[in-house]
Amino acid sequence: MAPSAQTHQRTHSLLLFQKLLSLRDNASPLTLILDSLEQSAGPLVREFMNSAKTSRAKVVFVSFATIKKPPKADIFMKGRGKPLNTLAAEIASHVASKDATAASQTLTRPEYLIVIDTLNPAASQAAHLLPAFFSAIIAPSTSLVAVYHCDVPVPAPGPPANEYAPHPLTLLSHLATTVFRVSNLSHAAEARTAQRRSVQAPEFGLREGREGVLIGLRGQGENSFERGLVVEMEMRRRSGRAVVERFVLVERKGEAGENNRGMGVVLWDAHPAFREEAVDDGREGRRCRRLRSMWD
Repeated sequence: MAPSAQTHQRTHSLLLFQKLLSLRDNASPLTLILDSLEQSAGPLVREFMNSAKTSRAKVVFVSFATIKKPPKADIFMKGRGKPLNTLAAEIASHVASKDATAASQTLTRPEYLIVIDTLNPAASQAAHLLPAFFSAIIAPSTSLVAVYHCDVPVPAPGPPANEYAPHPLTLLSHLATTVFRVSNLSHAAEARTAQRRSVQAPEFGLREGREGVLIGLRGQGENSFERGLVVEMEMRRRSGRAVVERFVLVERKGEAGENNRGMGVVLWDAHPAFREEAVDDGREGRRCRRLRSMWD
């Protein structure tokens, strides 16, 4: 790819990511965030809520696992134990707005951001009802962001079950217009370092295969790149073409070391931990020069 075309593509990817975060033009009515024990979706969800408050949209937070109302939430409702049709009616009563046709023609940003802290309870009990549930609460004036925990096992269905029904994660990934998968930045950096050295990448958490290990050790060192997360984006356009890109979200720090509002975003290969030029103290270059001298 020509340098100018590559630069244009990188700029376009960053602008698209910012557009999704800022909820402009209702680019993604249904955004699904996949997280794990190693990296919570919390930082990315907070970025969506911060963007919603900046654009003066109301945040409706639907809780299945959260106990306290988040500071940025305008409306907080409990979802656990409620049938999906009852929950959908309760959400719709809070986000009711003007005529949908007029709203679709005049709104450039949604009036409401609906955040569901976890879809696992609903997906485990009544996954086949999720399409109707989403249709009941998604409108031109709303944007939905939902979290699904990939490490939570799905219980076996009861006796009247359809054995041909897709897995809940497969169904959710098909319904979502944008899918974000978050991973731990320090773990990704260690895996990248192992790849450069041509050694086996380390495993963390459940993949370590050690009894009693649930959460791998997260980076607590002095490296600045350890304060952040890796985000893999898959955005489906109306044409059906998918845009796939990886980003790194890092905490913004002020001059005095205090955190500013929000997080900064860079492309994955532009981060110091993943740049091709980032080699450990030049040792790789010295090794290559020694090999060339042996063949000369």
